[in-house]
Amino acid sequence: MTFTQFVFFVFATVAVLSAVAVITLRNPVHAVLALVLAFFSAAAAWLLAEAEFLGITLVLVYVGAVMVLFLFVVMMLDINIARMREGFARYFPVGLVVALVMGAELVLYVLSRAPEAPPPAPTPAEVSNTRMLGEALYTQYLYPFEIAALILLVAIVAAITLTLRRRPDTKYLNPAEQIRVRREERVRLVKMKSES
Repeated sequence: MTFTQFVFFVFATVAVLSAVAVITLRNPVHAVLALVLAFFSAAAAWLLAEAEFLGITLVLVYVGAVMVLFLFVVMMLDINIARMREGFARYFPVGLVVALVMGAELVLYVLSRAPEAPPPAPTPAEVSNTRMLGEALYTQYLYPFEIAALILLVAIVAAITLTLRRRPDTKYLNPAEQIRVRREERVRLVKMKSES
């Protein structure tokens, strides 16, 4: 086993363990932080596979932006963890069956693949993997890329809508009402005799 393979297995193990922690931790903030660790480990594995652009993009976009949004939404929603965990035992058997079916499908897919695919043709040194990824993304996979962008837009709008809910115990200021105020409503002039 080479050192590169050893490092890959270390990152893969950390990614799998942190992904398991995402779905098993009770605190949503801790789950989001475990997801950050899973993204970092996946980015390191991509860097080992010489996909530098994908690794850096994963760190910048997901860890830098999306995970901050996740943390913001989780903290703004004030999730009642005790109420969410009440039905966990009732749904656990169904979730376990779905997980086992997905695992079996993955194992069958891996076992049914061709024994060894020929390696891809080497690319010239002047062509970077960023350029090849861009050409594939905006030519061959343009429609799936646009659909994924639309789904992300809907998710962002939904997250913002969830954070704008009204809470009865919070005081709000309405700037429109503050601007419409007139002097007669706020100031009362009282005439008094001056003291000698």
